Amino acid sequence: MGQVVVGVGAGRGVPAREVLGLVDAVLAAAGASRPDVARLATLDTKSEEPALRTVARLLGVELVGYPAAALAAVPVPHPSPAVLAAVRTPSVAEAAALLGAGDGGRLVVRKHKSARATAAIARTAPPWSAPVTTEPDLRHHGDAEVRDGGELVDLAVNVRTGTPPGWLREHLAATLTGLAAYPEGSAARAAVAARHRRPVDEVLLTSGAAEAFVLLARILRPRYAAVVHPQFTEPEAALRDAGHTVHRVLLAPEDGFRLTPGVVPEEADLVVIGNPTNPTSVVHPAAELAGLARPGRTLVIDEAFMDTLPGETESLAAVRGLPGRVVVLRSLTKTWGLAGLRIGYVLAPAGLIAELATAQPLWPVSTPALAAAEICSAPAALDEAERAARTTVAQRDHLLKGLAALPAVRVHGEPAASFVLVELAGAAGVRERLRAAGFAVRRGDTFPGLGPDWLRIAVRDERTTDAFLAALADALADVLAGPPVELPAELPVEPPIGLPAGLPVPGVTPS
Repeated sequence: MGQVVVGVGAGRGVPAREVLGLVDAVLAAAGASRPDVARLATLDTKSEEPALRTVARLLGVELVGYPAAALAAVPVPHPSPAVLAAVRTPSVAEAAALLGAGDGGRLVVRKHKSARATAAIARTAPPWSAPVTTEPDLRHHGDAEVRDGGELVDLAVNVRTGTPPGWLREHLAATLTGLAAYPEGSAARAAVAARHRRPVDEVLLTSGAAEAFVLLARILRPRYAAVVHPQFTEPEAALRDAGHTVHRVLLAPEDGFRLTPGVVPEEADLVVIGNPTNPTSVVHPAAELAGLARPGRTLVIDEAFMDTLPGETESLAAVRGLPGRVVVLRSLTKTWGLAGLRIGYVLAPAGLIAELATAQPLWPVSTPALAAAEICSAPAALDEAERAARTTVAQRDHLLKGLAALPAVRVHGEPAASFVLVELAGAAGVRERLRAAGFAVRRGDTFPGLGPDWLRIAVRDERTTDAFLAALADALADVLAGPPVELPAELPVEPPIGLPAGLPVPGVTPS
């Protein structure tokens, strides 16, 4: 018996393939699949819609219809005044999912929209979000887009171009004469502590920020680990590798991938979130993240891209004294072009830093990496990073202006980092055509909460961006001009049945 209920809202005559595609998308976002579905639920007057009957038959589940009054009595987290006016309930998809899940059911995926349908998922029993059983490829990263790809212009990896700068390369080269000695990190640790105005015992240097996720997964013993997605996938992968159950908190494009009240479960004693977030490029206000701190909770904030934000205005790196344990992770990879050197660090209460250090091997950070941490924390380097961040703002604005001229491309929220996430139909085909034109971009379907219609694009100089935008326009024209998708033979479509006279129908995207 399945464990999730899919709530669906549908417009008159919606194709079955559209509804089934939307159902598959929300199931993937929940880390679930078709066998996990217990029933399909909707408004009673929509339960005769041929597409819904067809999808229920293909899933092998019953289709349940509820009266509008029953749905209206169900509190939903994402109400729509337009839907309320049309069908007398503020969200068919969310209310039907919750009502179908019964007592103790919780919403796991908020309503998602296609052109003429909406769908949401509720789980029939606690916990609030499903333990991950199936998932995207959490180990896929942007470098895979350019590896063995020939001479591609790299818009897939978020490392700043033209780095490391000459002065940094020379400084690193000078350390090679001392490689016979074991690394000694006290000077680098002190420099990082001074840079963030924290005591030295609240700093741990790591072999890249990715090592910090592994250390946290080894040391922490959460009862309820919540990872806010879409975001960098290594935190979830590390937690799962360490045997922890992971619960996904999915932020929605309709909300600009921003935190909404109550989206993070109160019972979570470990919360992991990015800021600015990879891949959405959204920056969360520092006050909102500080508000997630609780006694008994470890709040982990991945600030790997914070130095792409001028002034680092929303950072919590220097904030101390919040309730619970607040952990900030930083990386030198992006701004300084040091992905191959592996250097990052953890900022956290001294007791937790000491615990994490016990999980590290001896001499975990090399002598050149320690030298990079020290010199990149110096005032001159910070000034250069600030100038680079301001340049990135101008270059990102140029990219966004070009994307806005392409009607098929949607940008959700307000990008704030050195990359932009876009939604477009046929993204997989567009990505392949871009590769053929010499450009690599990052696929989005490996991030939980996204799917096949998403791409991440790194911010580059205006000339490179203009060439990319021209290639993107051509790729879109090719994909959109392709043949229409036909229903497979095993997906029959019955003739539309009219709804009762006088029943209002929502607009283009009913819910």
